[in-house]
Amino acid sequence: MKSNSANANKEAFYILVSIILGLLVGFALYYSGNQELANYIKPVGDVFLKFLKMIIVPLVLASIFMAIINIGSPDELGSMGIRAMAYYFMTTAIAVFIGIIMVNLIQPGVGVDISSITSELSEAQTQKFQNSASKGLGSTIVGVLLDAIPTNPFKAMVDMKILQIIVFSLFLGIVSLLNKKVAMPLINFMESLEKVSMIMIEVIMKIAPFGIFALMTYVIANSGFNAIYGLSKYMIAVILGLFFHFLVLIFIASWRHKSSPFFIIKSCIPPMLTAFSTASSASTLPITMNAVQDNLGVNKKTAQFVLPLGATINMDGTALYESVAVIFIGQAYGLDLSIANQIIIFITASLAAVGAAAIPGAGLVTMSIVLSAVGYPLEGIALILAVDRILDMFRTMINVFGDCVGTVVVDSFSKNDR
Repeated sequence: MKSNSANANKEAFYILVSIILGLLVGFALYYSGNQELANYIKPVGDVFLKFLKMIIVPLVLASIFMAIINIGSPDELGSMGIRAMAYYFMTTAIAVFIGIIMVNLIQPGVGVDISSITSELSEAQTQKFQNSASKGLGSTIVGVLLDAIPTNPFKAMVDMKILQIIVFSLFLGIVSLLNKKVAMPLINFMESLEKVSMIMIEVIMKIAPFGIFALMTYVIANSGFNAIYGLSKYMIAVILGLFFHFLVLIFIASWRHKSSPFFIIKSCIPPMLTAFSTASSASTLPITMNAVQDNLGVNKKTAQFVLPLGATINMDGTALYESVAVIFIGQAYGLDLSIANQIIIFITASLAAVGAAAIPGAGLVTMSIVLSAVGYPLEGIALILAVDRILDMFRTMINVFGDCVGTVVVDSFSKNDR
């Protein structure tokens, strides 16, 4: 266990150093007018992301399948699933509530000069937001549920539709659990695939600092501080809200794990920093899987089941961000911000975040549902485009930390069943 802890500390240190260097180099390129040089560095980050994405499908398929086999009974699987879903919906609701309080206290949109910060929406973006908004919340939720069932599991793997892969893995795992004798060759294959996937993750982590440095340099070199000036109060509202929700999650994790907040944070630094630099919960999943088992001592079968599910539907940071962003847009346009509208925002942001894909920028699409629910203009999304990528990094970090805490919570309750 000591060597695992030492490796985790080393990984966290190298990733932190790569982020700081990426910030410094990015700002240097931005202010010297040499932003185009970041384009030569970016491919290193793209290679790192591709390696991470390459491992997601075999990891999710094998880990969910083996989680079912290792759980051993449908009853225990059901209780673990209920606990995970209860945790996800509870913390998402808390996150949205914190966001609404924060944006009402700071009021970042009041008195904002809209013309000075508005970006142009591209035709493709406009169409995407309109399509999402026109579906409505009910249709979106039904669509997510229907889309979760793959008609062709191999196509789902090719298209990296994580929720469909999870559903297929669950079904395959349950049938194999109930027919172990017939399924034994498949179980042996999946067990081997899972172990090899974890070894591949360890190899990929060797290049993580270089990839993260490249990603950070590219983002900062192309954004700088210019966009931040006009939206500073809005960014403060989002980041403060995320910070307070982070404290809530730390309290929950410390309580259930019976460890100090410092230990919890230190254990989760590698996935959190990776999530910050990649802005993708799905891409961070392999590293999150390693961290909760090696650093937090979460039972393997809990991590295998809860984390892939969390990376798909647990979007605390995104839900908080959407509630702040929608009310900010309402304030900027001088629109009705009644209690009734804010209750609608609370409900729709909590539910719409579940449908957000675990990829960079997905929150913008689901935000259009929340805007349409209260009758705010979709064009308002243009107000926040300039800083969306930066805030995406922060909210994804909270999403991933929430996934880590979720495994701790479910595992602590499941110990009583073992």
